[in-house]
Amino acid sequence: MTAHVAMRAGNGIDRGAISGMLMKLFDHWMLSTEEQLDALGFSTTNRAALTKYRKGEPISASRDTMERAGHLLGIHKNLRLLFPRNRDLAYAWMRTRNKAFENRAPIEVVREFGFAGLLMVRAYLDRARGQ
Repeated sequence: MTAHVAMRAGNGIDRGAISGMLMKLFDHWMLSTEEQLDALGFSTTNRAALTKYRKGEPISASRDTMERAGHLLGIHKNLRLLFPRNRDLAYAWMRTRNKAFENRAPIEVVREFGFAGLLMVRAYLDRARGQ
């Protein structure tokens, strides 16, 4: 499923589809529960949110959560475009140390800097794609 599938004709955004895409993405990236919660901007004690999303409940409609979801899906899209023949590399990238991030993994940047870290990772990939 792709991000554009999450749009319903005339009904806006399908937040249920987005929650499903994010949970599948987090599984592909093999992120810990705490990493998933940090990426979404939630407290690392809020495991109930992930449980709800895994059961198909729509993602929060808050602006912060929706923007984070958009950036996470954008990161995924960039990785798939950068590594079209190597899904393993695309899925491992978020957990792989990178000189561009002072030898930290991109998910560590997201955890350390929050929303700004998410933007840093997204911008890096946008530049890598020549955007």
